[in-house]
Amino acid sequence: MRISETIYFDHQATTPVDQRVSDRMLPHFSETFGNSHSADHVLGWKSSQAVEQAAVQVASLVSADPDEIIFTSGATEANNMALLGLARRVHPESRRRRFILSEIEHKCVLAAGRAISDQLGFPVDHLPVDNEGHVLLTSLENALDEDVLAVSIMAVNNEIGTIQDIQKISELVRNAGAIFHCDAAQAPISVDMRGIVEHVDMLSLSAHKMYGPKGIGALYIRRELQDRLEPLIYGGGQQNGLRSGTVPTALCVGMGAAAELLSGYEAMQKHTLLCQRRDRFLEKLSDLPWAIRLNGPTGESRHPGNANICFEGFYAQDILQVLQPHLAASTGSACTSGIPEPSHVLKAIGLSLEDAEASIRFSLGFDTTDEDIDDAVNLIDNALNRLSATQIKASAMAGVG
Repeated sequence: MRISETIYFDHQATTPVDQRVSDRMLPHFSETFGNSHSADHVLGWKSSQAVEQAAVQVASLVSADPDEIIFTSGATEANNMALLGLARRVHPESRRRRFILSEIEHKCVLAAGRAISDQLGFPVDHLPVDNEGHVLLTSLENALDEDVLAVSIMAVNNEIGTIQDIQKISELVRNAGAIFHCDAAQAPISVDMRGIVEHVDMLSLSAHKMYGPKGIGALYIRRELQDRLEPLIYGGGQQNGLRSGTVPTALCVGMGAAAELLSGYEAMQKHTLLCQRRDRFLEKLSDLPWAIRLNGPTGESRHPGNANICFEGFYAQDILQVLQPHLAASTGSACTSGIPEPSHVLKAIGLSLEDAEASIRFSLGFDTTDEDIDDAVNLIDNALNRLSATQIKASAMAGVG
C-alpha cells in the first residue's frame, strides 16, 4: 500500500485500520457513546451489548468463551497482566515460582520477566532457539520441573517471523503441570487461530496488528485460572474484577470487527496471496547484484508477510535513511533511553553484531500490490548503489590521505 509517496512495508509494526472496521466503530464515538458500565439507562445498555458482542467475536477467533476474554490497552498490557498477575498471587508456601521465557520474546515479556526476578525474587530462565528462531524443545523439556509456575513463548516472532509449534510446546508444559502463556499478537495474520486455546492457558492479542485500532488488545484467560491472577489495575471491579476501568466501547467494537474479518474465508485467501507476494519480493531482491541473506526460517514456518534481510557490508540505518520518504520498513532494533542496540532476536539466532546491524525487517500486508513490490525493489537497489558509491569514494579519499 502507499501513503502519499511512501510505500508501506512495516505491517508487523502496525496495520492500517480496515475501512469496514472503521465503519463499525464510528457510531460509538457520537451516537452509542454511553458508558458500557452504566446499568440504569438505554445508552449504557447499548454500549454494554456492543462490548459483549465484541468479546464474542474475539473469543470466536480463538475458539474461546466470551467471559474468558479480558480487554486491555494492547498486547503489552496483556502480557504484563498474565505474567505479573500470576507472580503476584503466588502462595507463600508454593514451590512453583520459576518462570521460563524464550530468548526471542517481545521486549515487554522480557521486561516483565526482569520485574518478576528483581522485585519478587523469582527465578526466570531463558530458553535458547535454533538459527531459525525455533525454541529448542529438548532444552524446554530439560528445563521443566516441579518448581516451574509458567512458561511464556510467543506464537509468531515479531522480527524474523518464526512460527512456533505451539501444540508440541503445550504438551511439554502441561505434562510438567505448569501454566502456558502465549503472546499471539502477530499470530492472527500468520496462522489459523481456531482451537489455539486448547493448547494455552493465557493468550495475548493486539488489535492494531490485525487491521484493528491502536489502544486495544485482549488477554484470553482460561476460566479456571482467573482467580489465580492479581489485577494490575484496581477500581470498580469491571471485567470479572481482573481489569478495572471503563472499557473503550468503540475500540472494543473495532477489535471485534477485525477479529470477525480474520475468521472468514476471505482472510484465508489473503493469507495465501500474501505468502506469494512475500516470496516474489524475496526472489526479486535475490536477483539484485548484492550479497543478501534471509534471516530466520523459510517456508510455512514463517509469518506470510515477513522478510528480514541482511544486506552484507551495509548498515541498515543508512539504507533506511536513504530510502526515506519513499519506503517504510524497520530494523527491528530496540531503543532504550534513546540508545539504539542490536536486535536481541538476531543475536539469539547467531548473527554477528555486524550482520545484525545490516538487517532490515520488511513486512508486507494484505494490501501490498505487485507494483509496490517492483517499486520497493528498485528503491532498495538504488539506495544500495548510492551507498556503495559513497563507500568507494570515502575509501579512495582515505587512500589519498
